[in-house]
Amino acid sequence: MMTNGSSPVTIAAMEVGHLPDVLGLGHGAFDTAVKPYTGWSLSAVAGHFEASRPACFVALRGGSLCGFVLGSMTFEQRTDWGYLEWIAVASSARGQGVAGKLVTQCRDRLAEFGATAVITDVEARNEASTLLMNRHGFQTRATVNLLVCTITGDPTRDPLPHLSRTRKSAALGPTADHP
Repeated sequence: MMTNGSSPVTIAAMEVGHLPDVLGLGHGAFDTAVKPYTGWSLSAVAGHFEASRPACFVALRGGSLCGFVLGSMTFEQRTDWGYLEWIAVASSARGQGVAGKLVTQCRDRLAEFGATAVITDVEARNEASTLLMNRHGFQTRATVNLLVCTITGDPTRDPLPHLSRTRKSAALGPTADHP
């Protein structure tokens, strides 16, 4: 449990009853325009929550959701890698160690499931998330460029101007023997 002078924060396994609040917090936290190949939706949550080996947790303060992490043992074709895909913390709970506790809980659960590595990706300009992941043993191992071919008939019109210099970094996380 964590406190900030008010109610303690507890980390718990995500349950079906948490879904509305997880979706709401995610809608407020994620700008999926910077990663147009992914989207925040009920199916995005369900993909991890209903996985055969989920690592989905919530942070609760006074019974109210103040953060969550969604992960599972499903990363592309690798059955030995875990995937920490989504994490969000309410602005009222930031700077209190909540995100770190969620990352640790998710990573540890994936290690229990046999993950030899945990993968996450962070938009290159999201320095706070990059620092969070670095503090928890994640290291940048690959940089992937999002290449866009504009097909509008007007070569001067960029359909994704906010992505003109965005790069996606994939981070490889620690395993059970490297916390």
